Amino acid sequence: MVMDLNVKVKTESIYVPDIATITDIKELTATEKQFIIKIDDEEKRKNFNFLPGQFVELTAFGIGEAPFSIPSSPNNKDYFELCVRNIGSVSAALHRMKPGDKVGIKGPLGKGYFPFEKMMGNNVVIIAGGLGMAPVRSLLLQILEDRKSYKDVTLIYGCVDPQNMLYKDEIENLKKSNDIKVLLTVDRPDDSWNDAVGVCTNLIPQLKYKPEDTYLIVCGPPVMYKFVIIELEEKEYKPENIFLSLERRMECGVGKCNHCHIGNKLVCVDGPVFSLWEIKNLKEAI
Repeated sequence: MVMDLNVKVKTESIYVPDIATITDIKELTATEKQFIIKIDDEEKRKNFNFLPGQFVELTAFGIGEAPFSIPSSPNNKDYFELCVRNIGSVSAALHRMKPGDKVGIKGPLGKGYFPFEKMMGNNVVIIAGGLGMAPVRSLLLQILEDRKSYKDVTLIYGCVDPQNMLYKDEIENLKKSNDIKVLLTVDRPDDSWNDAVGVCTNLIPQLKYKPEDTYLIVCGPPVMYKFVIIELEEKEYKPENIFLSLERRMECGVGKCNHCHIGNKLVCVDGPVFSLWEIKNLKEAI
């Protein structure tokens, strides 16, 4: 058998990471850092197109790999950001790194994303708990960069305490602007706290938007989902207009480890974002 030497052998694979450089690191809280990451290859960097809610699989060389959502704007083609909590071997390795260090990046991954185009011309409510602010930030930035295409926008964000709130400066600036309505709450306030006290669900009754022109985004710890959904269904919001990120179940990112299996779906391949309509009958989902 004679091989045609003119045929190019494809060497790229979803299993082979692209080399990238950490260009900046910012401490957000005592346990979370934000990393600015730039893919080294210029062509691959320009072709790194992601949608709000998608994620990457990051390799810490010699340690392992783990999935992380992308909290930056999809419109920024020069670099992207990751918000990483120090909880595990890969994230701990990242927290030890400095600007200039190299990592591996596979992605963007996942076909499920927050459907910002469907939301145009409608009201949007984003409900985030704790670290769940990171995945929804990409959608929030996308909306703010095209604010005129949406009706009212409300952000409900809850944390354990003020010290664990992500992107504090950005959120304070949003509160001062007229772009969106911001509702904040914490479980354990300090003397400087002037917003609500309690869980996110306590703020949902304040929503006055009609079900027919409202989309809702939910992201946070798994225990939060059940109670948020109960509140939203009481207000008769449509399950096909409620979108949830289930990214915390993921590991390999490419559908091989089966760790994120729920019913007939794999979160990393079919998600990580799903409408409530898609998963409401899958007991493992919520």
